[in-house]
Amino acid sequence: MNSAQAHELKPQEFEFEALNMQVGVRLQLITHRRVKPVPHFSSLVGYVRDEYLIVKIPFEDGVPIGLTEGERVTIRVFSGVNVCSFACSVERVFGRPLNYVHLSFPTSIHGTSLRGAMRVRADLPVRVGGTRTGVAPMDCLLANISVTGARIDSSQPLPPEEDIVDLQFALSVPPDNRETQVRTRASVKNLAIDRPATGQAGMYSYGVQFIDLDPVHYTLLQNMTYEALLADRGKIV
Repeated sequence: MNSAQAHELKPQEFEFEALNMQVGVRLQLITHRRVKPVPHFSSLVGYVRDEYLIVKIPFEDGVPIGLTEGERVTIRVFSGVNVCSFACSVERVFGRPLNYVHLSFPTSIHGTSLRGAMRVRADLPVRVGGTRTGVAPMDCLLANISVTGARIDSSQPLPPEEDIVDLQFALSVPPDNRETQVRTRASVKNLAIDRPATGQAGMYSYGVQFIDLDPVHYTLLQNMTYEALLADRGKIV
């Protein structure tokens, strides 16, 4: 099944308030100068209801992209449960040192609702430890991850008596991609074993559910999902 079909419902119309457009929210500004639309990441500076939006001018190769008054652009934003888009026109450009732009206020907003917590392909090293003393931690791989849980791939089985495990891994935080260490406990929910041809090592895949994940780390994982959804849907599992 197509990943987008698996996680989205039919397109529908939304009111502006449903977007939950908080100051600083990440969004995508799409220009239409070429045959293929070009997406850029930006953020919301503010807005005046029914008048205009204020958006940071995206940068490309360290330089703010050129925008002209009257130019048509599309904005895409993820509200946490909905992915929405709307058309705008450039009303006024404020260049250096401000680097922001006034866009017309949206008159028609369409989008899709998302089902549950989407998983994103991760390929992150993770150290998995037991909750009992004397159990040595194991170096494994987070194959995919969401705000509620993850899939852990390991060449060796985890201790069979461990229903709760301790996870340690690092997430990159935009825009400078600095690393943030995440430590959380997780409940082991299921196990799948991939048994390849004779002579090759098997792979143990565990589905785990996070327990009391730090709210800051929850937000980071939510942003990972958001970035993947806007920039590369191939990462959505």
